[in-house]
Amino acid sequence: MSSAQSAPPPLVDPDAEGCAPGQRRELQQQRLGELVDRLLRADGLQARRLRGAGVRAGADVSLEDLAKLPLVTKQDLWEHYPWGLIAVPREQVVCLHGSSGTSGRPTLVPYTAVDVAIWADVMARALGGAGANRSSVIQVAYGYGLFTGGQGMHHGGMRLGATVLPLSAGMTDRQLRMLTDLRPDVLCCTPSYAIYLGEALRASGVEPGTGSLKVGIFGAEPWTEGMRTQIESLLGLRALDIYGLSEIIGPGVACESLDSGGLLNVAEDHFYVEAIDPEGNPVPDGTPGELVFSTLTKTGMPLLRYRSGDIATLSGPAEDSPRTLRRMSKLLGRRDDMLVIRGVNVFPTEIEAVLLADSRVGPHYLIVEDRRAPARPELRVAVEPSSEAVGAEALATELGGALRERLGVGCHVRVVSAGTVPRTEVGKARRLERWAEGDEVPDRWRVLL
Repeated sequence: MSSAQSAPPPLVDPDAEGCAPGQRRELQQQRLGELVDRLLRADGLQARRLRGAGVRAGADVSLEDLAKLPLVTKQDLWEHYPWGLIAVPREQVVCLHGSSGTSGRPTLVPYTAVDVAIWADVMARALGGAGANRSSVIQVAYGYGLFTGGQGMHHGGMRLGATVLPLSAGMTDRQLRMLTDLRPDVLCCTPSYAIYLGEALRASGVEPGTGSLKVGIFGAEPWTEGMRTQIESLLGLRALDIYGLSEIIGPGVACESLDSGGLLNVAEDHFYVEAIDPEGNPVPDGTPGELVFSTLTKTGMPLLRYRSGDIATLSGPAEDSPRTLRRMSKLLGRRDDMLVIRGVNVFPTEIEAVLLADSRVGPHYLIVEDRRAPARPELRVAVEPSSEAVGAEALATELGGALRERLGVGCHVRVVSAGTVPRTEVGKARRLERWAEGDEVPDRWRVLL
């Protein structure tokens, strides 16, 4: 496996990944009808909404009319927690996954054996598209448990026939030992932990590119091209993005391949994807919109038109690639993470793109939406310099100007000393904080005032 290979990585499932688009659409139409019939038989919330929209059978629904059907939201999952949207007898559930949402409100998703098999299949495709094969050793440094990251990579690696190292998140000393002793060629973790590992490797005297790693599959957090550059520089590998959410299947809903032109191939034979505007109207390819998914084949908790909250663009297949799947961009942000500062809409990923485009900025930063004075909301940004030789005052001034030019709104930028921004070994990095009226600023962040 090589990041510079001339031939695209072979297809793991040629009939699914390389299918003619017209033929795939026929399959999607068939599976959409079967999905609607499953929901109607389950006779739950989605069935009631479908009947309210005049749908009596799967034959009543076409892909062309899909946008007219009701949407499902995370609020629906919360209100029917924990089993409300299950569509099979409970004894068919073989595992549960999920996450905590706003204020720790849990989302639980039941999986049948059929669902786990689908998950393994799409993850095997994702790993194969990254160049992994039966000879690969895959170090999985995503967390295991209710979070789907570790288990998804594990299922996919085993389905592919590779050797899986299920280390889970954290335990960085052990991660470094396995990198040295077992020489894996594939690393799977969050992008923020990839940075953490890269810095730990450098501190241990390992130079980038001298190890065994060839490719990394990094997800669970939105990350930009700037962070891709940082990760590749630290670890000496090709960094690829993966996307998923537990409500749909977990990682494997879409994944970047070595030949996908920087976009992520959607496993659209299983997950039909739309992009909509805030009013729910479809947006054309290339226009940012909220991703909406229908789980065409899932059985435990099938969902029709689930609003993900994630913002991205859609496009057709990559040219000159055997993969004929539609693609999505890297996430631009989440609907609930969008900041509105003095009438200007800003996604945190836009700020990251500006910060990490400057070589003087290290990979650790924090964004604060400061609404302690509601009439005068402010954006505050803390960054660490890439080296002690960087002039903090000049860097803060120039970053402030670059952010104003990109965003159309001013930001208070502070260059803080190395180690000030918290690191994370386990879970997702916290890069955004919100201060509301009446909040006391934590002592560690008084440097931003």
